[in-house]
Amino acid sequence: MSTKFETGNIYSGKVTGIQPYGAFVALDEETQGLVHISEIQHGFVKDINEHLKVGDEVQVKVLSIDEAAGKMSLSIRATQEAPERPEAKKQPRKRQATTTVKASQAPQEGFNTLKDKLQEWIEQSKK
Repeated sequence: MSTKFETGNIYSGKVTGIQPYGAFVALDEETQGLVHISEIQHGFVKDINEHLKVGDEVQVKVLSIDEAAGKMSLSIRATQEAPERPEAKKQPRKRQATTTVKASQAPQEGFNTLKDKLQEWIEQSKK
């Protein structure tokens, strides 16, 4: 891998291949890296083919270089300014009404609590 490329710098490159997970970009005759799908643009990218095609000239920022594996991670998104996010309208959250039931008001129908059944189970286990 060429040593003339440094992490954090921006270079021009040409898209040489597209896969569902990202695009391969050649920086020179000997060096190419991968732009992961999450690094194509700000926001969600469902299909890379809607944003890039083989032969496109792109600006990429080098995110990391793994000399041992011969891999380079690139980002197109890092070369672009993030779009401004409109302030979300803050609406009060709806709160569910809570009620408290006192033990004396608890209905006597339905399932028995474990406390009620515990003594019965202890007696059954002794038999």
